[in-house]
Amino acid sequence: MTDFEILHDTNYRGFASDNYAGAHPEVLAAIAAANGGHQVAYGEDVYTERLQRVVKRHFGDQAEAFPVFNGTGANVLSLQSMLPRWGAVVCATTAHIHTDENAAPERVAGLKLLTVQSQNGKLTPELIDKEAWGFGDEHRAQPLAVSITQTTELGTAYTTAEVRAIADHAHSKGMTLHMDGSRISNAAASLGAPLRAFTTDAGVDILSFGGTKNGLLYGEAVIVLNPAASDGLAFLRKLDMQLSSKMRFVSAQLIALLDGTLWLDSARHSNAMAAHLRSSLEHAISTGAINGLGFTQDTQSNAVFATLPEGVADRLRENFRFYDWNAATREVRWMCAFDTTEADVDAFVAAITTELAASPLG
Repeated sequence: MTDFEILHDTNYRGFASDNYAGAHPEVLAAIAAANGGHQVAYGEDVYTERLQRVVKRHFGDQAEAFPVFNGTGANVLSLQSMLPRWGAVVCATTAHIHTDENAAPERVAGLKLLTVQSQNGKLTPELIDKEAWGFGDEHRAQPLAVSITQTTELGTAYTTAEVRAIADHAHSKGMTLHMDGSRISNAAASLGAPLRAFTTDAGVDILSFGGTKNGLLYGEAVIVLNPAASDGLAFLRKLDMQLSSKMRFVSAQLIALLDGTLWLDSARHSNAMAAHLRSSLEHAISTGAINGLGFTQDTQSNAVFATLPEGVADRLRENFRFYDWNAATREVRWMCAFDTTEADVDAFVAAITTELAASPLG
């Protein structure tokens, strides 16, 4: 066997997305360990069986996990299993299911999304009521589910009390509650709470559990927390092309993440790097070392949202990749990952300082 050619700079770090990071070494080791011999395909393997026990430990004995390939698939499957064809989902305008999934919930699942404006990415019972109406009206898609993201697309975290209030309100209207947990581990690290506290115990019915943004090579899981709220997932997973024939390799990764503390350790680290990035820049502002930078959201997870003077973002991107969040307002998003180091952050802060020390206010 010849050596495989490495085509990229393995020392490079950016701040565009936690999806840019590679797989955690412990996850890669789990895949290798699960590789020997034959196992029954399509989920009838010992790793997927073990995963069910691990998931129940985190979310309760009623919980059942359905490993899938990606987050869009997890969201589409979750919502599709919760709703009839005439159903609609209330979500924030910033929700990933609305802005970044190419209308998959609507085109593939056949559902209507009813979006609500929110300042911090969070829904509230009052905001939900802006679209939770028209029950029984045959001319309106029926609002039968609410979807929230934890942490939100703006990096903010719902508290346990906030999730409970939304769940109680949704259930009182005959609606179910879905949580898009693409960064749920970061939420747990931010809240200092176990996963079950702000999901099962707070009234969430079904969860899209994210792993790729927290060190998995690929793979997420739909976790049914309330069996009465979901139907047909075993069939829908195949129908929607999310049934892995070699499922043991998805399940082995999720076991590596969840069986110990890797999920939490990695999330705590990425959150800490974001906090270090923000505090370093706040210190530079307070001492007058830089000007022209502002923050637009609280930093509660592994994301920092900021505004920069005209042209600064493009110059910084010559060495550090990151995305515009709102180009019209010059708002950018900086993401940290499980493998971001303090040295990475310090180098980025130094580059920002160089730019803004010489940049006029803009």
